[in-house]
Order: sequence, then structure tokens, then C-alpha cells
Amino acid sequence: MLLAGFDAGQTSTRCRVCLWQEVGWQIIGESSGPGVSHLEASGGAERFRQAVLTSLTSAFEGEGERRLDAAVIGASGIEQGSALQPKATALLADALSLPEDRVLATGDERTALRGAFPDGDGIILISGTGMICLGRDHQGKEHRCGGWGWMLDGAGSAFDLGHQGLQLTLQMADGRRPDHPLRQRMWEQLGCRDHTDVKAWVVQPSRTAADLAALAPLLVAAADAGLPAAQDILQRSASALVSCAATVARELALPQPAVAGLGGVLQHQGSVQRAVEVGIIAEIPGARWAPAASDACWGALTMARELVLRPR
Repeated sequence: MLLAGFDAGQTSTRCRVCLWQEVGWQIIGESSGPGVSHLEASGGAERFRQAVLTSLTSAFEGEGERRLDAAVIGASGIEQGSALQPKATALLADALSLPEDRVLATGDERTALRGAFPDGDGIILISGTGMICLGRDHQGKEHRCGGWGWMLDGAGSAFDLGHQGLQLTLQMADGRRPDHPLRQRMWEQLGCRDHTDVKAWVVQPSRTAADLAALAPLLVAAADAGLPAAQDILQRSASALVSCAATVARELALPQPAVAGLGGVLQHQGSVQRAVEVGIIAEIPGARWAPAASDACWGALTMARELVLRPR
């Protein structure tokens, strides 16, 4: 059977196409495309469709016309059990010309959890453009914490780091804090010369959370170089992520959970990852920082295989 697994975030969408046979998986192709926005946002449905088709077409490059048997997408903003989920599933079925019982649209945190811990319990802590924490116990019960969107609950995300970093530069500009090269570096990246340019930049209708998330590496670098205000921001973000993981562990009664850090902020060795790892071990005695078994695309592919194999 030919299956596709999609991992759709706000910044980009990854697609992996695989052939499943009894002997195992054979990767046919993988590629990426544009990201998605909330399905109810202006242009959200079209962005979703474009993300799916662009990434799939690229993954199929050189393979000619091949028909999928099933597909699953884990997409940012698709809440499990919400009214948006069947709408997104219908959009996916239409885009791929598949029956709705051979496709599934769900949250990207659920495909990531399935990829990270395919056969058991565990907690994933995702910090990319946005953030979310999701766990599963040994009976399959899930609990999520955070991830309510950048306008409501972005603490611990790259957006949050970039946003607070940009706020910090304005405090430097008006004299509330001593000036620092961070201000110039951030403003240069934005193409801004002064504080009025910054104000004009943030109010552009096309501005997205990903635009602010792109500033996060500059803040992290400033913290690593010893800027106390930047270090404070990193510690607050790490504490917010630890709080989410501790809450999920408590709600699922996981006394010694494996915790996998995912997303650009936590998958690379650095200040935030170290602070989160230390915080989790202190907050959840017995917890361990564990590598994910596989990624969200593999989680989506595993779920797609189950769509085909489940009893009719």
C-alpha cells in the first residue's frame, strides 16, 4: 500500500510518501512545502490545501502518476474532537481524491506523539514557532497542556522568545535598559532603522507568528553571550515548558515519564533545552529526557497504515 504522512506546522509542511509491505517500509520520496494557518483564519482552507498538494507533488517528483491508498496529516490548529477536525479531514480527502475513511486530519502534536512513542506512554514537549505539550499513559489516555495559539498561550515557543526579545530592544531604545548589540542585530534582520520602523513592521496585516519566531536565535545568542535580560527571558520560557510537562505527568499519573523535546527550540543543544531538561528532572522526580523514536511524519504514516488495515 502507498501511504503519505504529513507534518504541517505554521512555518512549513513536510510530506513523506512510503510503500508499506509485510517486510517493512520503503521510502518513495519526501519533501516540504508551505506552512498552514488556523483553518478558520482568512485563507486558512486554501493554505491547508496548498500545503498538502505542494509538499506531496515534490515528494512524488520523478515517480510519475501514483495513487495513494491512505494519508494522515498532523496539522497545527486541528484540535482532536473539534468541529474543525472533520472539516480538515474532508479537505484532505478532496485534495487527494481519496474517500474520507482513508484519510485523517488531526493535530500535529498527536502525530508527533505517535512518532516519538509508538508503542508506549510518554510526553512530548514541542517548542517550535508555537508550543504544546501532550502525553499518553499506558492505556492510551491522552492529556494536552498549552498550545492555545500565539495570541493566547505562546509561552516557551520561538514566537515568544522572538516577541519578548523585540520588546526588550524597544526598552533599550527608550532608555529603560542599557543598549546592547542585540537591538541592532534584531532591527537589521527586520530591515528597520529605528523604533518607528519597528512599530510599523509589527502592524503589517501580513505579519505572522513565524516572523517573530525567526528572531528567537538572536535572543538565545545574546543570552549565551551573557546578557542578563535575555537570560531572564530564556529562563521564563523554560519554566513555562516545564510547568506544562509537569501538569501532563500529574494528570496522567505518570510517575517516571520519558519526555521528548521536539521543535526547533528543543531539538538542538542549547540554553533553552538545557534549562528545560534540568527543570523537568527537578520538577518530576524520576522523569528522564529521552530521544524520540521517530518523527511526526512516521507517526502520521503509522496512523495511515492503520486506516487501511482496520476492520471494515
